[in-house]
Amino acid sequence: MLSMTTDFARPDGCPRPYLERIAEAGFTHVHWCQQWCTDFLYFDNEIAQIKSWMGKLGLGLTDLHGSSGKEKCWTSAREYEREAGVALVWNRLKMAAELGGDVVIMHVPREPEADREKELYWSRLRRSLDALEPFAVECGVRIAIENGEFEVIEKILAQYDPAYLGLCYDCGHGNLRPDGLDRLEGLKDRLISLHLHDNDGTRDQHRIPFTGSVDWPRLAGIIATSSYAKWVNLECTMSQSEIEDEAEFLAGSFEAAGRVAGLIEAARPGSDA
Repeated sequence: MLSMTTDFARPDGCPRPYLERIAEAGFTHVHWCQQWCTDFLYFDNEIAQIKSWMGKLGLGLTDLHGSSGKEKCWTSAREYEREAGVALVWNRLKMAAELGGDVVIMHVPREPEADREKELYWSRLRRSLDALEPFAVECGVRIAIENGEFEVIEKILAQYDPAYLGLCYDCGHGNLRPDGLDRLEGLKDRLISLHLHDNDGTRDQHRIPFTGSVDWPRLAGIIATSSYAKWVNLECTMSQSEIEDEAEFLAGSFEAAGRVAGLIEAARPGSDA
């Protein structure tokens, strides 16, 4: 089983053509990444249509990228925006459950430097997480905090149960700092989601694996001994690649995903590889 992000070509518009191409390329699952940074709300009829398309194409849901929102932002200093942001995350939790998924990935903004601002930042974040927990548990969907500032993530994970919160490791983000894999090693027992792609270490590029400087053998070894229990999931996009043909891009992504899966299997304890 291998998974591909739905926004490999674009993050908006009708998703049906992209689901079809992902399935045609051989992927069995998708990482739902449409509208991942907007205030877009999915209504029941839209979710039902997406579910129907995925069912006909034989695609399962690996996980869903929730939106921190623009004006509906779950960490906003404006209380009405924060509450609207919580409702936006509720929307994605419900959608993930309806599509058969069990993880929604969320971004958390940087921690402010000023002590007073830090206090307010943590108060807002905890209120949002506390408000979301009962609904997440009811849906059977966990929230995965995507790596940005590991210091913030470590504090969050220490305060909430693994049955509710875990880590999404984005190896592109991790490759932009020298200790990315070291920090993942320390949190691998909370790993529940993967965003796999490559870059040259200078900026986030979402390139196909093995076309940049990510240390894939070491990353595979950490994943193999972690709490992550799913399949390889790619978050590669065409925007910064040199491939203009969608079928060619997806074929290269599928081949690379298979290579990553092979590295992980070979690194599992007890493997004969």
